[in-house]
Amino acid sequence: MRHGEVHNPDGVLYGRRSGYHLSELGRKMADRVAEHLAGRDITHVVASPLERAQETATPVAQAHGLELATDERLIEAGNVFEGKAFGVGDGALRHPANWRHLTNPFRPSWGEPYIEQVVRMMGALNAARDAARGHEAVCVSHQLPIWIVRSFVERRRLWHDPRRRQCTLASLTSFTYQGDRIVSVGYSEPARDLVPAHLLAGAKPVKGKPKGYGA
Repeated sequence: MRHGEVHNPDGVLYGRRSGYHLSELGRKMADRVAEHLAGRDITHVVASPLERAQETATPVAQAHGLELATDERLIEAGNVFEGKAFGVGDGALRHPANWRHLTNPFRPSWGEPYIEQVVRMMGALNAARDAARGHEAVCVSHQLPIWIVRSFVERRRLWHDPRRRQCTLASLTSFTYQGDRIVSVGYSEPARDLVPAHLLAGAKPVKGKPKGYGA
């Protein structure tokens, strides 16, 4: 599961920074997904250590009477632009000093290598599988790591256009295991009606609005 909307009035790429909590709308998204999952056979709930992920996972864990676990491997991807503002026609990319970080989109040169994200996310998924073997687990993470591990499982290239990630706020990317092997991947958006239009997958960026990726 990707976390819900974050209170971020300055429109910065908050990345792994602490202190960024769910907005009121984000809390509604978390509650909506908890309601959606209430009848599922969930025996393990685990989240990234960042506040927005912990706050998103809490209603799910509470709905099933479970203690919320934390896995550092579910954390957001590292990014050199963390803490800087991004927007259409403004923000960090206007400054030539930052362009040196944009030389290799295949690695990528501006942050944590995609393959490293795959390794840690697969480790987290497998650990959750083992913790809930025979049942279901919910792992709350962040858009880029979720999309990258899905791309790996579905055998797509890891470099991509961020605007085309199918990983909306509070969405569910589901991995079904048969034994120790992933046999299918699913995707759903239980809180889609709560997600602002400019943050939906494939939406065109809007000046003055935060982008729907990298969070």
